[in-house]
Order: sequence, then C-alpha cells, then structure tokens
Amino acid sequence: MRVCKTAAMAAVSVVALAGAAWADEKPAYGPPAKWIQVAEVPAPPADAQAPAVQAVLDDTQALLGKDTLTHYSRRIARVTKPEGLASGSRSITWQPERDKITLHGLAIIRDGQRIDLLKNGEDVLVLRREKDLERAVLDGRMTASIQIKDLRVGDMVDWSYTVERRDPILGQRLSDFERMGWSGVVGRHRIRMLWPDGVPLTWKATTGFPDPKIGKADGLNQLLVDQTGTIAPKPPAGAPLRFQRVGEIQATTYRDWADVVAPMAPLYAEAMTLKPDSPLKAEIAAIAAASPDPRVRAFKALQLVEDKTRYLLLAMGDGGYKPASADETWARRFGDCKGKTALLLAILKGLNIRAEPVVVFASPAADGLDQRVPSASQFNHVLVRAFIDDKAYWLDGTRTGDRGGLSTLSPPPFLWGLPIWASGAKLEPIVQQAPSRPDLDATMRLDASAGLDKPAKSVVTMVMRGDMARQMARVIENAPRADIERSFRQSFSSSNSWLKIETLDWAVADDGAVTLTIGGSAEMEWRLNDDVGLMEWRLPMSGSGKVAQFPRREPGPNADAPFVTPFPSFKKATIEVTLPNGGAGFTVKGPVYSGRVANIDTTRVAQIENGKAVFLEADQSAGRELPFDQAEEANKVRRRLADQSLIIRAPKASVG
Repeated sequence: MRVCKTAAMAAVSVVALAGAAWADEKPAYGPPAKWIQVAEVPAPPADAQAPAVQAVLDDTQALLGKDTLTHYSRRIARVTKPEGLASGSRSITWQPERDKITLHGLAIIRDGQRIDLLKNGEDVLVLRREKDLERAVLDGRMTASIQIKDLRVGDMVDWSYTVERRDPILGQRLSDFERMGWSGVVGRHRIRMLWPDGVPLTWKATTGFPDPKIGKADGLNQLLVDQTGTIAPKPPAGAPLRFQRVGEIQATTYRDWADVVAPMAPLYAEAMTLKPDSPLKAEIAAIAAASPDPRVRAFKALQLVEDKTRYLLLAMGDGGYKPASADETWARRFGDCKGKTALLLAILKGLNIRAEPVVVFASPAADGLDQRVPSASQFNHVLVRAFIDDKAYWLDGTRTGDRGGLSTLSPPPFLWGLPIWASGAKLEPIVQQAPSRPDLDATMRLDASAGLDKPAKSVVTMVMRGDMARQMARVIENAPRADIERSFRQSFSSSNSWLKIETLDWAVADDGAVTLTIGGSAEMEWRLNDDVGLMEWRLPMSGSGKVAQFPRREPGPNADAPFVTPFPSFKKATIEVTLPNGGAGFTVKGPVYSGRVANIDTTRVAQIENGKAVFLEADQSAGRELPFDQAEEANKVRRRLADQSLIIRAPKASVG
C-alpha cells in the first residue's frame, strides 16, 4: 500500500495550517524576532558517559498566532569523540509555498571564540531535492545545506533558524509538537509556547514530560519548560507506540477533530463532481451494464482506479491537501491518494453507491491517536469507505492487484479513521477481524517409502492469501518467468538447501489466492542416535531454540506497559513424511501443545497417522497487546516449544 503524504509531513516538527502561499524558495538571513528569548551559551554538562555528540542546548520556541505558526529552533552540540565528526553538516528542508525560512546562525565555538560559518549564506547550498522520487512522490521541497569546515573534537556547533508557516487550504488552525529527544545529559533544555488571547490553544503532555509553567510574557500567554542537566526519558521496549511517546508535548488551536476535516469536505465534493461531457460517464455506464449487483459494481470501480491510473503524489502548491478533480486524474491517468479517492468517489456516485472519503495515518504510529490533540499532521493518507446494505467496505485506490471481489478486502490496518464531513466528524476505530483462513498455509510432503537410504520425493505447496497474495501476484504479473524462478529458487534454497528443486509452478485463483508448488527431492539424513540405538531423522533447523522474546525492560516511564503482538495474522505449516512399511514401528518426537501463548492461539502436533509422520504448527493471532505481567510466562512457553526438535525414529534394524 502506498502512503500518500500530506503537506503536514514536512521535515520540521511543526504544522501550521492557515494564511496564504508564500513561494519562498531561498532562506533569509538575520537575527531572531524580538519575542524570541535568545539563550546564553551554557557550559557543557558534566557527563562521564557523554555520547560522541553531546547536547549542550536544546531550545525551541513557538508563537501560535491567529494564522501563522512561527517556530524557532536552536541546537548547540559538542563533539566529544572523533566519531562525532561525522555530524559535520546542517540542513533544513521546507515547502516554499507554505514556509519562510530565516537562518540566524551557524558557528563553531572553540576555546571561547566564535567562528562564523553562515557568512550570510556564502556557503549555503540550496536545492530542490525530490528524495522520494523513486516512490512516485513529488513534493517540491527545498533543502538548504551547509558543510561545516575544520570541525574538531572539542568544538561546539551552534545552529539556529526560524520557520514561519501558513497553509491556505485548512483555515486558521495551528498545531505544534515538541519532543525530548537527545542522548545523554543536556546542558539546558527549554520549550516556550506563546499564543495571544483569543486563540483557543489546548495542549497535552505525555508521561515523562516535565510539568510546564503557564503564565504571561510580553502580553502573550506562555507555556514554559526550562531545565538544566536533564536526561530525556526513554521509551519502553516492545510497547505499543502510544506508550513509547514519552517526553512529548502537543499543542493545537483545533477545537475538535471535526475542525480538522471540515475545510476538506467542500474540496472533495467539488473534485468528485464530473463535467457534463466527462468521459468517465461512459466508464460508469459500462460498469453498470456489467452487473446489477452493487458489490460487483463497487469492486469493478476499484479495479478501474487501481489498474487504469498509476500512483504519483504531486504535493507542490496546494497539492498537499487539495485533491485533483476526478476528470483531471482520469485524463492524465495518474494521481495521488487524494486524486484517486476523488476519482473513485465520482464513479461510485455515478453508480448510486454511498461512499465517503476518510483520512487515516497509514502507520503503526496511529496507535493512541484518540489520546492526542486534534491536528491535520496526524494524517497522511485518504481512502474510501463505501456502504452497501449497511455494511462498510474500505477501498484504497492507491493499491494495485486486488482480485476476488469485495469479500476478499480486509479493513486497513490503520487503527483510526476520520471521515471527511462538513461538520460533526469524529475519530472512528477501524476494526479488523482475525482471519478465518491462514494468510500463509505451507505443506511439505516427503515420500520416504522407498527406504531410509533413498532420496525422498518432495512437494512443497504454499498457499498465500490477503495482502501477501496480492504482493506475490504483482511480482508474478510484472516480472519474466525466468527471473521469478531464479528468485524463488535462491530464496527457498537459502533456508532449505537439503531440498533439491526440480519443478516450480504457481497459480493465481479467482479469489486472489496464490499457490506456489515446488517439486523435487530431499536428502533425508537418517543418523544413528547412540543414546537410543535407533536411526532417526531430524528436521533441519528445528529445535534451534531461536524464537522472538519479549525483552526485559529497564526502569523508566511506562515500564509496565503491555507488549505489542501481531494482529491480524494466521500462519500454518504442515510436514508429512510417508514412511516405509506403512509406518510400522516408527515413532515421532516433537512438541505437542494447544493453547494461547502471547496472544497467539498456538497448536503443535507430532504424530503418526495413516503411515505418515505428521508435524503441524498453527499460529493464529488473537489480539494486538499482551499485558506486561504475562510476558515472562509467554517467553518460557515459547522457548520450550522452540527447543524441541521434530524427529522421526525408525524401528530397530531399519536399513531401507
């Protein structure tokens, strides 16, 4: 799935959504504004375990005005070790239609002397760098970069700038975000947020953030944190992301979540309105003629958008939030998530299928979104939610290769969605269900009936479903068969070198499932176990004891938070070995278990059945999080299962 970035995903950690476009492609140079309190250079902190680059000053000040966010940043860092010399450059990236950049200073402080490196921009390299071009992203961002000359161990680098940001699309709403993110001990850490009376600012701090002081400064409201010798809080390992957000503060002038999307609603209503002579009307008529079933029609509409328009994000100008019209996207045959969503909405509207755009954050970082302050920066993707017979279906036009109908589509893994309504929108959880069939169902069949000293015929069948199948189908459709075979052979043999591949084939079913079949032979190394006096075969790599473990956490904020577990997920693996003499006298050894381990319904089977040795592993996830106090017991069970090899033992005197 492609992530359609919005203008809010700029390199600086601020978001301001108001005002007019500025088209500022070069930075300005000058001193900070008068409202900014310029700090004295503090002494480097005493830290016997200082990192190679030591934080001396971490100073952020923000003015949230009525239509502009002005964000001042100053960082002083000291190079304490030769490894720190690699940090010898400074850069800033901005979007010229929204941002004004003023560079205040870049200097080396050495032996109490200040060496100016900025020189009013003499050595500043400004370029337009489309660093995401290979991902079909054009955002028009500019980068100013400066290489620091003659940097030495012991030097302090003093770097400061201001970003002023406006956005004409989303109205007079602003938001700011700050984080305690340095290594080791910082000499001085300061955060100031200022706002005038009449601006409805709300703020929220996470665990580990100091209690701010609220007061007045120069006639403005002020939120202030000012500390010395501070260590930034460390997030708990393996915890859901909402618990890892320690030492953060968010501030916003959005009144609620409805405030975020209200300005977007008329943009999508306009973008999905077709011209009277739109060529899309013929496409809509063709879909309608193909089937009277609204589910079939909706899926054909999705396939039309996926297969007939390619993905390309154009975020320059007002493209960060404003969708291109459906007719424009269809005419040029490409679009980003906004344009493809408008196109799909227009087609569904023509088919009389109720649908709406929904913004999401396409990342696990969406965890805990309902606990954060409203802000447009919380979203980077938009898709369609269609309603047929009161059932919701999620359609994402930026995907490719969806097959099999609406019933094969699962809700997206983005946790929270915000429908783009003109008023009254609220965050809504996106609920996913545990799959009823395995995403990956692998079966290995070995025929050892000819004897222990003979190669065993082997057939490995892997059935993939869901997104795994969709990705595999894309590979199959886009690459030459010889390249696919070579890749499969190399990948498979890297962990199964004891299997010789002789044939390889695959098939894509009507429901989108992909079946890969690998035929060949296996060198089953039967060895004498002196302890029991029997010949036995041990499945290679089994019993290694290697298994994912929940880590032991160090003391700190949210140390007792739950652990993340995969969801939804369902994987199944079966090994069947046809034995000589109908399996008479053969025995098996391996884990036998049925129960829930670490939020995963786990089944392990080792048995002789109908002349075959059968080993089964099935893991079906049951939830996203495991309580902290259950982690150690889960670790023990996982280790115990992973330590047990899969073994077949032959009867005495078996020679073939």
